[in-house]
Amino acid sequence: MNAPLRRVAVSALVLFALLIANANYVQVFEGNKLRTDTGNTRVLLEEYERQRGAIVVGGKSVAESRPTNDKLKYLRVYPGKDIYAPATGYYSVVYGATGMEQAENDILTGNDDRLFTRRLSDLLTGRDPRGGNVVLTLQPQAQQAAYQQLGGRRGAVVALDPRSGAILAMATSPSYDPTALTTHDPVAIRKRYETLVDAEEEPMLNRAINQRYPPGSTFKVVIAAAALERGLKPDSLVDCPRTYTPPQTTRPLPNFNGETCGAARVTLNDAFTNSFNTAFGKLAVEQLKEPAVREKAAAFGVDQTGFAMPLDVSASQVCDRRVDPPIGDGKCRIPDDPALAQSAIGQRNVAITPLQGAMIAAAVASRGRLMKPHLVDQVQATDLSTLDRTEPEPFDRKLPEVISAEVAGQLTSMMVSVVQNGTGKAAQIPGVQVAGKTGTAQNGRGADHAWFIGFAPADNPTVAVAVVLENAGGRSSEVTGGRAAAPIAASVIKAALSAQRGSG
Repeated sequence: MNAPLRRVAVSALVLFALLIANANYVQVFEGNKLRTDTGNTRVLLEEYERQRGAIVVGGKSVAESRPTNDKLKYLRVYPGKDIYAPATGYYSVVYGATGMEQAENDILTGNDDRLFTRRLSDLLTGRDPRGGNVVLTLQPQAQQAAYQQLGGRRGAVVALDPRSGAILAMATSPSYDPTALTTHDPVAIRKRYETLVDAEEEPMLNRAINQRYPPGSTFKVVIAAAALERGLKPDSLVDCPRTYTPPQTTRPLPNFNGETCGAARVTLNDAFTNSFNTAFGKLAVEQLKEPAVREKAAAFGVDQTGFAMPLDVSASQVCDRRVDPPIGDGKCRIPDDPALAQSAIGQRNVAITPLQGAMIAAAVASRGRLMKPHLVDQVQATDLSTLDRTEPEPFDRKLPEVISAEVAGQLTSMMVSVVQNGTGKAAQIPGVQVAGKTGTAQNGRGADHAWFIGFAPADNPTVAVAVVLENAGGRSSEVTGGRAAAPIAASVIKAALSAQRGSG
């Protein structure tokens, strides 16, 4: 009789030990995952018990929580509406959080360790707990100008302060009002969400950081930088045939719309100002070679690795690792001379985000120092005291200078020439010298994309900008693309400069 009892007792002890072990495993290893699971109703109800912190731009809330009389004590609303949706994202009882609502969730909910003292104080004093605030770097004037100038057309605008990497504008079009996704009516939320997801215009896509486009001739800034570093000068003569046929192919590379260069050889500055494809294709293939092009693109940030600021940014690329030859570390190389000639003019598999375009301009503007873009200026406690402030830092600490100050100065003069004498005249601003580069990029889906990247004032830059308009470039000349994108850039630059003068 004792033996069966002992076996039962041992079995019970083993089962109890397994139960304790499983409970500890769940708490230690799975606890955070379960706590942050958007499907966890208990956590959701707990979060709605406290007032979520605000997302602030220019001293005003663009996302905030307001008291209600229903089961969920607070309702998330977005006074910033569609203008700020790419930055704020949404906080939904059905679909969880996106954008800054997700990236800074711990601060906004009050769960961040930096708010522990406040939570303890609330518990002891009986005050209603609430989350901290997130203050963004966006300038209201620049953001509004960017969104309004897009005018509902598909595209994006990014503006940076090249001195610090602060993002002054991040607009995407078309957009959406997040408030429709944050009601307390799950049926209405699902209906609106499905409408947005199914829309052909993709209003929920943050084109500024998550859509990649062929950069077209804006990529010639990178090629020109590599050439200047090899010893060429803006007045150096380069070959500029009407068409250029690289080795290993019989297919010629033409200038845009079959234009001629006006001479067999032109200065590098003239080739850049007038955006002659043949000059840059031949320069890349016969003088620079593939490693120099790829490595200089990587220095500017055009690589296969994305980053966070704190929103996740899609990786830009100079080649496609899915089809191009690998070189290790998940990277690839441009496979041959015909591909290199096409890549040199921003076509083939070169693809960048609008943010990356602004980063290229910003690196030149800051005399070769590329700063890491950031969207958060500071995070605040509930009493509005500063918990943490973003400090400017290089994009790549191992590479403090993307190009030398001398090369940056030469590129600046060439980019000024584009706006004053070339394809970017539509970006001119009275009283302000603008440096820039236009681009018109074939994409295989209708009319070409129109690009402009640039900065101002050229002699002391405080704003760098990139604009892309989908299927707006036409096919007649690159001037057409400049006329589409450059005026938007000029409007955003003027708005940003005005705001900077007002705050200064």
